[in-house]
Amino acid sequence: MSAAKPFIFVCGADDYLVNRAGKARYDELTKDVTDEFAREVISGFANNVGEVESAINRFRESVQTVSMFGGKRVVWFKDVNFLSDTVTGRAESTLKLVEDLQELLAKIDPEQVAAVITAAPIDRRRSFPKWCEKNGDFTLVGGDGDGAAESLAGVILAEARELGVTFGEGAAQLLLAKVGANTRLLIEETRKLATFAGGADGKGAVIEEAHVAELTANTAEGDFFEAAEAFFSGNLQWTLRALHHHFFTGGDARPIISAMQNRNRILIQVRALADSGEVRVGPRGLDGLPKAAPAYAHHFAGVTEKSSYNLFSQNAWYVGKLAGSAKLPTLRRLIDNQQEFIRAFEKIVQRPNEQEEVLREMAVRCLSAA
Repeated sequence: MSAAKPFIFVCGADDYLVNRAGKARYDELTKDVTDEFAREVISGFANNVGEVESAINRFRESVQTVSMFGGKRVVWFKDVNFLSDTVTGRAESTLKLVEDLQELLAKIDPEQVAAVITAAPIDRRRSFPKWCEKNGDFTLVGGDGDGAAESLAGVILAEARELGVTFGEGAAQLLLAKVGANTRLLIEETRKLATFAGGADGKGAVIEEAHVAELTANTAEGDFFEAAEAFFSGNLQWTLRALHHHFFTGGDARPIISAMQNRNRILIQVRALADSGEVRVGPRGLDGLPKAAPAYAHHFAGVTEKSSYNLFSQNAWYVGKLAGSAKLPTLRRLIDNQQEFIRAFEKIVQRPNEQEEVLREMAVRCLSAA
């Protein structure tokens, strides 16, 4: 840390990434500190103004405490959450306490105390973060939260580089589609895949799309990946095996029906665009979706969240993967699928102890008729 900077401030939209970066700075500062009383971690997590005041007071006491045996103290003010645009963060009392914190940070002597503050999320429109950026050793982790998919891709690509591996074609996109916006899980999955792809050291290995498909469970939006993947591949035996595996491990029918409905809704929209000539489904996926958006996206006005009801809210690569992974069913078949899903749901209400049998019967009807 530069002698001119009285404190380290690490912030961002994702608490896991921020704390990871902050811990790295704290560990670096404390690696040669043998006096355990010269190191302290203080929680900055607060649910109300009273807890904000208590947290700042504990931090003040810590940075103003003289080390028992001399030397520099290292203090980590961790998990600060009252700098965000929340009820607690907007409260007048909190804003006054943050002014007190700013005054405290400005007076820290970096020769006596090394202070690390990690905060997530934060409202960068406020004056305090701007002041920290100007006066402290400032790090913004992961950008401002815009372009989430690009930011998450950057996380796993950076982790892969650190591990000495690379992602093969389509592997990173499939990992993002299966895991979703869970940075902790994305990083852990990248480490697991790197170990599998390259053995003990993993250096120079390539994580292939097949590795992700085989080893990474689908956790994004509760989509039960294998059963849905098998069903829409048109492979009846694979579908029956996937259903058996799901129920053998204690699963419930309703999430599978929901997953199939979600995918079917997307494919209905793809089929409609394909029939109109707006997009083309080929061996490499779906071509023309971005060009179709200006003509049709306005019909989904007000639907800003990712949803299977809005094709244009989906990851374009993932949609192409769904559309190009097997022969695209006819529009009539897809509509019939929706009717079968509704019928299956009604039957599991009537036969709650025969859920696997209900879905097996549905799969046989749908895939035999395809």
